Amino acid sequence: MESLSNSLKKKATEQHYRAEVMIAGEQLRLRLHDGKLIKDRRYHLRTYPNCFVAKELTDWLIDHKEAPDRETGIRLMQKLMDHYIIHHVCDEHSDYKDAKLLYRFRKDDGTFPLSKDVKVFMRGQSLYEKLVSVEESILKVREENSVKYQRAFLGCEMIDWLVQEGEVENRKEAVELGRALLEHGIIQHVSNRHHFFDSDILYQFWINFRRRRRLTELLNENSSRALSESPDSPFCLRKLNPDPGNTSFLSVQTNKEIKIVSAVRRSSITSLAGNSNPYFSTTPTLVFPPVAECNPKSVLKRPVTNEELLSPGAPYIKKTLTIVGDAVGWGFVVRGGRPCHIQAVDPGGPAAAAGMKVCQFVFSVNGMYVLHLDYQTISSLIMTGPRTLVMEVMEATE
Repeated sequence: MESLSNSLKKKATEQHYRAEVMIAGEQLRLRLHDGKLIKDRRYHLRTYPNCFVAKELTDWLIDHKEAPDRETGIRLMQKLMDHYIIHHVCDEHSDYKDAKLLYRFRKDDGTFPLSKDVKVFMRGQSLYEKLVSVEESILKVREENSVKYQRAFLGCEMIDWLVQEGEVENRKEAVELGRALLEHGIIQHVSNRHHFFDSDILYQFWINFRRRRRLTELLNENSSRALSESPDSPFCLRKLNPDPGNTSFLSVQTNKEIKIVSAVRRSSITSLAGNSNPYFSTTPTLVFPPVAECNPKSVLKRPVTNEELLSPGAPYIKKTLTIVGDAVGWGFVVRGGRPCHIQAVDPGGPAAAAGMKVCQFVFSVNGMYVLHLDYQTISSLIMTGPRTLVMEVMEATE
């Protein structure tokens, strides 16, 4: 089998970082539109559509905990400028100035560059969304050498799926597409040793496109993998409901240091995909070192069994919570198993408003008894369910 060269690994790493910047930029753009920071503005008798004031955006970044100070906010936005995500409305400034100057996202004025690399990214994203939204998907948690890998698949299975779904005309074209995705840091051999082959070698999607990116991740190009793709990342689990108009998803928070948990809406990047190349007509993901699956440190003071929860006279009460996902998700994270518990709750999210609290145990999800399930299965039930989530939880009375 062909081994990956150091130059190819380096290129994949660079492409991965570029993709992370694109995703983070798109998520920020959608949030700013929702928050009305992006709007038509008038300056010197001229109206500039869909733009924002740099100084106001820096304030917003600090207020929403996306940047600890103005200097960091400026550095973050400069990253977006350097990667052609935003620009000054008249292109009179090549750097981001924390002043009353107007800037605009290139996707809002049609100047976003659709290079070959971007088209590969968009194709990979499209394939990822299609794969995660179908039942019996080939993307699964798979184990190799006692290590579990998320979003993993066999090379031959991907080839079969691409041909069956009409994404390519034949297996040769499918291999070429797989190699393009790997070379652009979208998929990878789980131990990052081999190129893409029509075989039973295990690969995985490197990027979780539905994960909410924290802008500060962009400041560390070398460790973006460790920050963003660990199973214990506060933004690993996401829901993007394929139904039109339904943009709810699960917000995830795994430690107390992170105060604000929000989520990414469906990116409109797919609307920009061109059709000039059979490989790049839709969207992609990325590649890297193996990721082991594990739980973060539990917030529970001690382990609790199902027998203890359900025993007569046990000091627990059952509550029914109806949580309606908003534009940034539901705002909680589930961890553990048999029973699962609420690990964290976004204080400003719908779950908190419905009465959800840390350390509650998950009894049922949308009418399904789940005390015997692990957190991955429960998360999947939530993410594939409706926007309005009905959960029964058990809470200690002490």
